[in-house]
Amino acid sequence: MSDTETEVGTTTELPGKSLAGRRGTGDPATRGRTTIADGVVAKIAGMAARDVVGVHAMGSGLARTFGAVRDRVPGSGKSATRGVKAEVGEVQTALDLEIVVEYGVSIGDVARTVRENVITAVERMTGLEVVEVNIAVVDVKLPDSEEDDEDSRPALH
Repeated sequence: MSDTETEVGTTTELPGKSLAGRRGTGDPATRGRTTIADGVVAKIAGMAARDVVGVHAMGSGLARTFGAVRDRVPGSGKSATRGVKAEVGEVQTALDLEIVVEYGVSIGDVARTVRENVITAVERMTGLEVVEVNIAVVDVKLPDSEEDDEDSRPALH
């Protein structure tokens, strides 16, 4: 066993570091730190935003174009963070989202529902307080437009 491993019921001390007084007593929440990466919060927010009826896609035109190419690479999968920027602090987070809405929907209603879904999902899953969710509607998907329809694009070989 290395000097950093522990056995059940015993404590191994690291050279020069005493573990005396560090034995857990009290609230488990005070026994260490949890950090959440910006990318984790961005994924949660992206998934929550995509769940809203009326959201066609996430990200600006350029991001969607690069994403469509990346999505066709085997094993790459879709980017859940496309169109989402998260700034995560110790107890709070702020989010910026770029969305494409379906033609005919109320942009105000979609934005309000996206904001509610994102706040609920991020706060529930991370425990962080969401201080703001800024939404930029960067495009509208027209009914006859096929530029973003994945099924209409020929597969790259």
